[in-house]
Amino acid sequence: MSDIITNALQATGISELNEMQQTSLRANESGRDIVLLSPTGSGKTLAFLLPLLKQMKRGIDTIQALVIAPSRELALQIEEVFRSLKSDFRITCCYGGHPFEVEKNALTSHPDLLVGTPGRILDHIKQQSFSPESIKFLVLDEFDKSLELGFQKEMEAVIAQLTGVKKRMMLSATRAEEIPAFTKIHHPMVLDFLGNKETLQSLKVYSVQSPIKDKLETLLKLVCTIGNQPTLIFCNYRESVERIANFLKKNGLDCRMFHGGMEQVDREKSLFQFRNGTSYLLVSTDLASRGLDIPEIQNVVHYHLPINKESYTHRNGRTARMYAEGDAYLILHGEEHLPDFLEGETIEPYELPDEIGKPQPSEWASIYIGKGKRDKLSKGDIAGFLMKKGELGKDDLGRIEVKEQFSFATVRRTKLHAILQKVRGEKIKGMKTIFEEAK
Repeated sequence: MSDIITNALQATGISELNEMQQTSLRANESGRDIVLLSPTGSGKTLAFLLPLLKQMKRGIDTIQALVIAPSRELALQIEEVFRSLKSDFRITCCYGGHPFEVEKNALTSHPDLLVGTPGRILDHIKQQSFSPESIKFLVLDEFDKSLELGFQKEMEAVIAQLTGVKKRMMLSATRAEEIPAFTKIHHPMVLDFLGNKETLQSLKVYSVQSPIKDKLETLLKLVCTIGNQPTLIFCNYRESVERIANFLKKNGLDCRMFHGGMEQVDREKSLFQFRNGTSYLLVSTDLASRGLDIPEIQNVVHYHLPINKESYTHRNGRTARMYAEGDAYLILHGEEHLPDFLEGETIEPYELPDEIGKPQPSEWASIYIGKGKRDKLSKGDIAGFLMKKGELGKDDLGRIEVKEQFSFATVRRTKLHAILQKVRGEKIKGMKTIFEEAK
């Protein structure tokens, strides 16, 4: 293994790549284009970032590689993973809802790697923010999701401008009958890991009967029975997400919601609070079924039946990841029947108890900080500030995430109000900013 890969793995604390990642690394030594098919949660991000590290050259004053992702959350996740590798290559992330001029200024410094969503990348090409012909390596991450979300025209327009590409890589969690011609991927080496069922071998699926068509009371009983375990609740409509989340909150449960109609800061806040254990419940559309870094989810609840087999698979793929165990629950009312695509599935009935209690709230809370990467703020800055000014012990500080314009920190709930009092009016790195509970 090359020094740059060894150093990158040491930086992330990963001792060994899985079989899929090792295969991708070897396959990318060839000059052929690559199509990598692998389930959600199998580690595809490293499977393309590590080969890019080996292929990019130092001292090149132009963008060398482009990664196109279907959502801003996935684009930001890719950026975070790349930065964690601690190479000396530079990266810029571009996506809708982020200030265009900030991105344009960042592109003038010629990062080595550009990651972004199709529409925003196309906007930058039209505005001549960078020279697309300099790009030698193209990665299409979650390609099937990009098509599903209707980004074909944008991707086609972007790829048409990439006249200097020498190597292409497509990643997908589902098989396609054919690869669209606009990708310009011809005679690729196909690495197919979709036949490996190990990632879901520890998933148990249950059906839960609702006595009435409105399933809210049944859902409440179910999540109270499950208790303090990370649980992702899927439904088919944004309005349903908000209705369900509000219902659970009114019944004393701490839950968050996530859908495409929310402001970016609110989406980021919800994901952070779910990731760090502030809230055990996240109610979402299928937007959360793929491309998000949400580890260690124990339960998936299908409040609405998924619309097809692919949706069902991707939802369930959020749990039982990387050989861990997990449970999925299908809530059905009397007029609903299991869809044909679930024929042959092992689904056990789940009986809810008559008496239920409310889960205890999380021992963790989240703090919103009004400064981020653009203010040169780092995780170390935040940790040091909270420990010094907030008099916080090391064991009372949890996960920290630094976004472009704001940051989040996790603290023990019993310390929250005292910390906010102590840091009020204090400066972090010489800057005054907002410190408040993220609700």
